[in-house]
Formats: sequence, structure tokens, C-alpha cells
Amino acid sequence: MLRLSRGEGGEANESPVPHKLESTTKTGGVEGKASCLSWSGALSSFLTTIVTFPIYKLVFRQQIHAVPVPKAVGQLRREGLRRFYRGVYPPLLTKTMQGALQFGAYNRCLQLLSPATEPPLLKHRWAAGFASGVLEAVVLSPFERVQNVLQDGRKDVRFPSTLNILREFNSYGPWGRLTLGYYRGFCPILLRNSLGTALYFSFKDPIRDRLAGQGGLPLWVPALVSGSINGTVISLVLYPLSVLGANMQSQVGSQNVPGLWASARAVWEARGRKLLLIYRGGSLVILRSGVTWGLTTAIHDFLQDKPSLGPGKSH
Repeated sequence: MLRLSRGEGGEANESPVPHKLESTTKTGGVEGKASCLSWSGALSSFLTTIVTFPIYKLVFRQQIHAVPVPKAVGQLRREGLRRFYRGVYPPLLTKTMQGALQFGAYNRCLQLLSPATEPPLLKHRWAAGFASGVLEAVVLSPFERVQNVLQDGRKDVRFPSTLNILREFNSYGPWGRLTLGYYRGFCPILLRNSLGTALYFSFKDPIRDRLAGQGGLPLWVPALVSGSINGTVISLVLYPLSVLGANMQSQVGSQNVPGLWASARAVWEARGRKLLLIYRGGSLVILRSGVTWGLTTAIHDFLQDKPSLGPGKSH
């Protein structure tokens, strides 16, 4: 990561100082031993999820029901405030773990891939980000699966709570618990997470460095803008994978369950074979992704600027 040196009054000096990952030296190389978990990544993701959950739920309804924003808002209004935050605990846990794994695993992989005496290259950041995304998908896909079932309003009666969903999944055979239960829809989630994380870490620091080099900006602005740009572009590019994954993961049952390609065809047909309808909800995706990754990046960098706030120096 990159830090700006502070001038008097807390303003950024015109000459930025390298904002160090906990594993980088003054020349950008890798030193020490980075943890595979990041407390600052966990906390930043936790806070961001609470703020952006209402937007997330609107986007999910559009992905599942292919309805415009006003109709999705109407569905949530009819369900009432009591159920407005139904399903928040799985994403809260998932996103908190995602932040810890994403930043921690990236730092650890970058440490292993990048020479200790040289700044990390684009290929090193890409590979470390890709590996981090794969780990993230393997660990967190079951949580996202439960979350998507909970947020599908059509299943409220059959599955009123997380416990009911877990009982259903555990009623399948050993292999079925994985393929039909916890890891249903895993392939599009794996592609989305691995590619998305690789792109995020590849371009996050260069964009922030360029903005920081302009001078005169508050310390948090380059990180906020960098995260927002990355999150928006990446989400738009990979949005079809999110739609496919959400539709596959919202399905429950052990018989006549369509596979990956059958599900992709079903989504394509349901959207009238129009890419524009696949991207229904795209405006909210832009807003959610920009806010989510802008806040996450800015909070994460702020926490790294304040090592005394966390346990030791394991960021």
C-alpha cells in the first residue's frame, strides 16, 4: 500500500512517500513475514457492509427477479422494516472474513512471489491477487450460498431461518452436500472472485499513487477514489458472473437441479436474450461497488496508518 507523508496541519505534502504494505521495504521489496489474515481488512469490510447492505439487497432482488428498481423497492417495503435486514448476518460474516483473507492472503502471496530487493511488478500483484481470490472463493462460497437463499423472498416460508437451510443441505448425501448444498454455483463465484481480486490489487496502488502525486489532496481521497474506480469497473465487467452465481445459489433441491450451462441458458432466456436485461440493476451495482470498495480501501489504509489501533503490526 502507499502512504503520503504528512505536512503541517495534517495536509499531504506534494512529494508522496511510499505507502508500505506491512511486508514491503523502502524500495518496495518484500520483507518480514506477512500474516494470511488481515485485521484491518476485516474491520474495514465489516463497517462497509453495514453501511451498504440496503443497496446490496436491492441489487440481489433485481438479479433474481429481473425487476426495475421501483418494483424491488416496493417488494422490500411490503416486507417491512422487521425483515429489511433479514439475511444481513451471512454477508456481514462473509465480508468480514473476506476482508481478512483478501488483504492478508494477498500480502502473504506477494511476499512469496516478489523478490525482497525489488518493488512488486504487475505480474506479481496479479498472481498474488488471483491466488487470494481463489482462497476467498473456496472458504466463503458456502456463506454466500446460505445468504442468497435467505434473501430470496420466494423461500421465506420454506426456509425461515439459517438453521432450516443448513438442515436441508445436511439431508443430502456426502457428495450432494457439496455439489447441491454448500457449493452450489461455485464455478461462477470462483471465476468472479479470482479475476476480480487480481484486477483490484493490480491497479489499486498505481491509481492511488497517480492521484497522490498530484499533491494538495487529503490523505484519504486517493485511496477512496482508487477503490471506487476499481470496484465500479470490475463489478461491471464481471456482473454477468454475479447474476449467474446468485441464480444458481438461490436454487434449493436435490432433484432435477440444472447444471452450470443449463443455468446460464435459463438466465439468458429469462432475460429475453438481451445483454441489457442481464445488466438490469447495473446502476445500483455502480453505486454499491463504488461506495463499498472506496470505503474499504480508504478505511484499510487509514488503519494501516494507525498500527497502534490493531494487534501488533499484523495488518
